[in-house]
Amino acid sequence: MIETFDIETLAGDRSDAPTRWRFNRAWLGLVPFVSFLVLFLIIPAIGVMGKGFHNDAGQWSLSTMRLALTKEKAAFLNSARTSLVTALLGVIMGTLIAYAAATAKRPRWLRSLVSSFSGVAANMGGVILAFAFLSLLGRQGIGTKVLKSGGYTLYNGHFELSKPRGLGTVYLYFQIPLMVLVTLPAIDGLKQSWREATASLGGSTWTYWRRVGIPVLAPSLLGGFLLLFANAFSAFATAAALGANNFVPTKISFYFQGDNTGKSAIPYALASWMVILMAVSMAGYLVLRKWAERWRA
Repeated sequence: MIETFDIETLAGDRSDAPTRWRFNRAWLGLVPFVSFLVLFLIIPAIGVMGKGFHNDAGQWSLSTMRLALTKEKAAFLNSARTSLVTALLGVIMGTLIAYAAATAKRPRWLRSLVSSFSGVAANMGGVILAFAFLSLLGRQGIGTKVLKSGGYTLYNGHFELSKPRGLGTVYLYFQIPLMVLVTLPAIDGLKQSWREATASLGGSTWTYWRRVGIPVLAPSLLGGFLLLFANAFSAFATAAALGANNFVPTKISFYFQGDNTGKSAIPYALASWMVILMAVSMAGYLVLRKWAERWRA
């Protein structure tokens, strides 16, 4: 008598069999990155927040966190306003540039040029960027003189590179390209068939963008806004090089350089607020990015 077996039963038996874990040597490539992350990001962040939630006497307290907000209210407002404005303008202008580069069929090199420049400009900052804008829009800058020859005085009491309006202008140099890099993949996810389906149902271009395009791009746009806000709020080198002292990152540096005893808890509280804001912004960005990836899957 020939005994028969169910193929699905055999497959189930094999799947239920215990699998043997094997070490993948490829994971060793992550050791330097993880070590760098732990040593220079996680441990310092934990140490800073640990001191930020203690008073000058070393006792656990929230008073220092409250004191940092009240004492440096102007710095927080300047950083928040500059970050919000540059993030909003960066989202609008970066999205328009990305859409133009992604949908333009001619010339073909336009997208490559925009992507290449955005990759460089998004990571440019510090002394180099500050010097470039001082040469362009400083009191003796080329652009300032050109505007003055045309009858417009830039420094009429409302503009300074070290003030929120001037620093925001400088930040847009890397905020807009960063948004271009964030938005390009999302725009590529817009399928031509969606536009054709809208047109076949009698919908206009405005109907397509209102009911299809903008809802699909919304997670990427909101995530990009949070990313740009965090990027501007935490920027230090450019603000320090321009002498913008009344901002949260430069205030932290000011306290650390002026406190010879190292006992003041205020700079640690300021840094703790920055860590909290950055963590919330980046967590929101990652959630929204994961949501947006559903349309590109």
